[in-house]
Amino acid sequence: MSLFTIPVSTTAAVSVWREQAERVLVYAEPLSRFSLYGSLAIIYAWFGGMKFTEYEALGLVPLVENSPLLSWFYALFSVRGFSTFLGFLEISIGLLIALRLANPIFSAAGGLLSAGLFTTTVSFMISTPGVVVPELGAPAITVAPGQFLLKDVGLFAASFWVFVDSLKTVVRQ
Repeated sequence: MSLFTIPVSTTAAVSVWREQAERVLVYAEPLSRFSLYGSLAIIYAWFGGMKFTEYEALGLVPLVENSPLLSWFYALFSVRGFSTFLGFLEISIGLLIALRLANPIFSAAGGLLSAGLFTTTVSFMISTPGVVVPELGAPAITVAPGQFLLKDVGLFAASFWVFVDSLKTVVRQ
C-alpha cells in the first residue's frame, strides 16, 4: 500500500460523514442566519432602549466628548438629547435588520448602518482616555471602557456579514 493511498473504508466513512453533515447544514445554515439577524436586532433594541435613560446618557459622555468624530454633537444636542437621538437610531437599525423577513434590502441597509456605527464605536478605543492600562501598556486594556469597546469588533463583523448576506440575496433575486 502506498503512503498516499486512502483505504476504501476511510473513503466510505468520509462519504457517510459528508452526507450527514449536508443533512445538518440544511437546518443549521438557516438557523444560524436567523440567529445572527435576531441577535443583532435584540442587541439594538436593548442598547437603543437604554439610550433613553439618564444612566446611559451619562455613560456615553467620556466616549463622545473625546471623539473627534462625534464630540461636535454636544454642540447641537444636550447630553440627554444626543443619547435619545442615538436611541432612535439604534432601534431603527435593529428594526431594519429584523425586516430581513419582509425584504432583504432593509437588512442590507441596516447591516451597512450597523457596520458604520460599530466602526465609530471601535474608534473610541483610540480617542477615549483610560482604554489602555497605563502600568502595563498596550495591548493591555481596561475592563471598562477597553474590553467593553473591544466587543464591538465582533459586532462590526456580524453587521458587515448581515450587509453582505442581504445584499447578495437582493442581487440574486
